Amino acid sequence: MACVHDHSCEDHDCSSDFSLYKHIDIPRVSALNEATTGSVKSVFKSWEQRLNSSGGHLESNDGDPELLVFIPFTSDVKIKSISVVGGADGTSPAKMRAFINRDGIDFSDAQSMQPVQEWDLAENLEGLLEYQTRYSKFQGVGNLTLHFPENFGADTTQIQYIGLKGEATQLKRDVVATIVYEVTPNPSDHKTRADGGGGLSHVE
Repeated sequence: MACVHDHSCEDHDCSSDFSLYKHIDIPRVSALNEATTGSVKSVFKSWEQRLNSSGGHLESNDGDPELLVFIPFTSDVKIKSISVVGGADGTSPAKMRAFINRDGIDFSDAQSMQPVQEWDLAENLEGLLEYQTRYSKFQGVGNLTLHFPENFGADTTQIQYIGLKGEATQLKRDVVATIVYEVTPNPSDHKTRADGGGGLSHVE
């Protein structure tokens, strides 16, 4: 289900709503069928910059509108809603399918697997629409794969912005707290009371 902002963003900090981009592991973001390798990274930015295309956009290869976007996070997150700003003239994606915590999905997998949720998208050139998730299913998300199988009739699909609303559930993903012990003691750290005196001396 899509909903439109029901408030003025002058009175409400929308950027804080879509702040999950700060928890996206941008260097590891990838896409299948992108016309320019690495261009997918440009669609993850602050909400205020969602319509700023100066940094580039994601576009599929000519004649093949299907896109598959892999989004890893630096912390486990809960996702409440997703916003997608597409291109004009029929290049906006018309459908979106989501998979959670699935590494290495390709188009064959995406077409045969049951998504956690799917949406019919509207053209959202101003970035005012957001699509609600089934929130209970979008908990503990370490990575998110979004499949865009079709657009509104153009030869290519363009995406300017993908925004994620939710919250991070821990500071860092897959980090095990360890205690590091000193392997070689530093003599200056180990002192003993010298025989016959009240002072301290280093152990030789």
